[in-house]
Amino acid sequence: MTDLARLLHADGPNPEHAAALQLYGRFVGDWDAEITARGADGTKHTAPGEIHFGWVLEGRAVQDVWIIPRPADGPAFPVAGNWYGTTLRVYDPTISAWRISWFDPGRCVFRQQIGRPRGEDIVQEGTTEAGDLTRWSFTEITTDSFHWLGEVKPAAEADWRLAVDVRATRRKG
Repeated sequence: MTDLARLLHADGPNPEHAAALQLYGRFVGDWDAEITARGADGTKHTAPGEIHFGWVLEGRAVQDVWIIPRPADGPAFPVAGNWYGTTLRVYDPTISAWRISWFDPGRCVFRQQIGRPRGEDIVQEGTTEAGDLTRWSFTEITTDSFHWLGEVKPAAEADWRLAVDVRATRRKG
């Protein structure tokens, strides 16, 4: 393992904020996913993918990698495009929330959001470079599954639109 990998990865949550860190820490591990992208015109496309979560930065953050579709599963994913990106989720005790950064260099998509628990769910909210609102939610969370919703509200529209729907299941073994 390189020094970067050794210094980046952590074995678990930092004890200083261990309880708060479990909001996303419960996802640490490997997941299989079914992703449905929805076009503004109502078209739907579904593809398999994978998601990997891990502790990083002395256990003060959770980082994940989302791959859609899996490299072996073929060509470009219509509507949403192929994802091979990473999220860095850092708990900020000064605002009692998470600062979230998504980076997908292949599609040149970069997002900043703030994440908080909302009842049993986790809701992340932010704004795109064009001024559209984004809302990404983890719902129906269990030990072995979650439902993730990627919504957008264009500045010129009154309603939220579901753009991406992900059903994830934890890999066994």
